[in-house]
Amino acid sequence: MPLDSPGPHDAALRWSAAVVGSRPARRRALPRHAAGDVEVPYTILAGREEIGADTYWAEHSHPTHELLWNERGASTARIGSRVHTISPGVGLWIPAGVPHSGFTPAGVRHLAAQFSITRVEPPSDMPVTVEITPLLQLLLERSLDADLSERSRELTDAMILDVLAPSPRELPLTVPDHPLLAPIVEALTEDPADPTTLEQWARRLGVSSRTLTRAFEASTGRGFRDWAATARAQWAVALLAADERIEDVAGQVGYRSASAFTAAFRRVTGMTPGAYRHGDLPSTPPAPARATDVRAS
Repeated sequence: MPLDSPGPHDAALRWSAAVVGSRPARRRALPRHAAGDVEVPYTILAGREEIGADTYWAEHSHPTHELLWNERGASTARIGSRVHTISPGVGLWIPAGVPHSGFTPAGVRHLAAQFSITRVEPPSDMPVTVEITPLLQLLLERSLDADLSERSRELTDAMILDVLAPSPRELPLTVPDHPLLAPIVEALTEDPADPTTLEQWARRLGVSSRTLTRAFEASTGRGFRDWAATARAQWAVALLAADERIEDVAGQVGYRSASAFTAAFRRVTGMTPGAYRHGDLPSTPPAPARATDVRAS
C-alpha cells in the first residue's frame, strides 16, 4: 500500500485503505493549496469520474471548498486521525485548505464539486458528512451539464446551496496512534471480525482493562467497545455500498447473525443496514454504543 512519508496518522491511513479493500493502488498526487490562494470564476464546479483502478489520493488540499460523493460504490477520506466513509447516500464536505487523503476502489463512480469560498456560505467550518438526498443528487447531476445557460446554472447553484446540509448519518472514526493501542488497531484493520475482548487484550498486553479504556478515551473520545462497534459499522457501510448481502456483511464484521449485526449497526447509526443502504433518514439520532456487545448474540 502506498504511503507518504511516515507521519503521525499512519494508522488512520492504513485503516482508510483497508475499509475499501486494501490492495496495491496507483498513487495520484494533487497540489496543496491554502484556502483562497487561487481565484476561481465559478460558484460551483462539479466533475465526474469512473475510477478504473484502485487509487490512493496522496494528501492534498484545495483553494476551494469541496464536496465528495459517490454515485456508485464506497471510498474513504482521511483527515488527520479521522477516517470518513463516502457512499451513494452520504457525501463529505471538506473546507478549503484542509489537508486530506483517501482511497477509492476500482469501479467507483465518483463526483467532486468545488465551491468558491467568496460566493458560498459553507454548511460547516469543519469537515462534515452531507446528506445526498434525491433532490441534491439531481441538482449535482444537473450542474454537470456544460450546456446549461448562465441563468439556469445560477438557479441550479442556488438550489444546491439551499439544500446542502449536514447529515445525521455521520460515521467518522478517529483511529488512535497511541503505541499501547497499536496491536488492537492493527488486528481490527486486518480483520474487523477479530473477536478479542478488552479483557483479553489487557492480558495480552500486560496492562489492566482500565488502562486500555483510558487510553482509548484519551485518544478517540470513546471506550474500546464503543470504538470497535463504530469501526465495524464503518467497515459494514463500505460492504453495503458494494451490494453485499446483509447476512454476509454480518459475518465479515464479526457478528454471528444478521439480527445481532442489525441491532449493533442501528445502535451506532440510528438506522438498520437496509435503511442505510437505501438512503432513508433515521427517525432518531444514533445512541452511543453501550458496553454490552451484541456480537456474540
